[in-house]
Amino acid sequence: MKWIKKGVIFAPDNNYDWMASHASVPVVDQVFAGLLRIYFGTRDREGRSQTSYIEVEASRPDNVLYIHDKPVISLGRPGAFDDNGIMPSWIVNQENRQYLYYIGWSRQVTVPYHLAIGLAISEDRGQTFRKISEGPLFDRSPDQPFFSTAPCVMLEGDSWRMWYVSCTGWANINGRVEPRYHVKYAESHDGISWLRTGRVCVDYDERTGAIGRPCVYREDGVYKMLYSYRGIRDYRTDPTQSYRLGFAESTDGLVWTRRDEEVGIERSASGWDSEMMEYCSLYQHDGPSYLFYNGNGFGQTGIGYALQDAR
Repeated sequence: MKWIKKGVIFAPDNNYDWMASHASVPVVDQVFAGLLRIYFGTRDREGRSQTSYIEVEASRPDNVLYIHDKPVISLGRPGAFDDNGIMPSWIVNQENRQYLYYIGWSRQVTVPYHLAIGLAISEDRGQTFRKISEGPLFDRSPDQPFFSTAPCVMLEGDSWRMWYVSCTGWANINGRVEPRYHVKYAESHDGISWLRTGRVCVDYDERTGAIGRPCVYREDGVYKMLYSYRGIRDYRTDPTQSYRLGFAESTDGLVWTRRDEEVGIERSASGWDSEMMEYCSLYQHDGPSYLFYNGNGFGQTGIGYALQDAR
């Protein structure tokens, strides 16, 4: 695997009150031939994330054709799991509907935030979404007591498969609590009711403090996963500890082997993705694959992309 970086596509700059900065966790959907819609989480002037989208030319994603002028999902009511932020994580097209799996944010006291997985469904080709409930699909449970977030969902026949981030606890690092998390697996028959198996697919280790936002796809009969990983200390300020992209393979989607050295893309020496690379999404257009991802500041410098090198 080898990628050719093409640069930044879009970075908000006080476009609207609710779109002041950041374009985090890009989620790509084809609207029709030649046109891609990229959903992302942007931040308002109070720092709350909201979800909207841009539309780009499929063969030239840096050609932005349209910037949507409102959020596609409303924040939850006070006290709800998504009252302080909504970020997209994955989209599935099924029977003329779009299932948008999203990350709901709420503020906490003993730790900075809590995350849970929500679902909203669109019946107007992804321009607006209706939450299936005020509560989350996944929240705390007896065997997963912290948070669940950042799902990737694949529909195979009648089986819905999910790889998602599960927090295993918070560590006190120099007076600041930081979460550790890895990738777990769940299954469903309808995309709404899920069985969390407890299986760990990609775990952290002595050099990896957390595994973030999986992106799973199949190629030549093999399951492949791109993800973000970081250290546990100083990852906001130290590039040696900050997010970078990793890679794993599996024959069944359950047992995975990490092959981070084969990811084929690294942080730049300078510029928008020199400190961090995270939250990637893969899309194939007319043969070549496009990799959309975030750079520095957890999406503060915007969404960029890279083209797979076919040589």
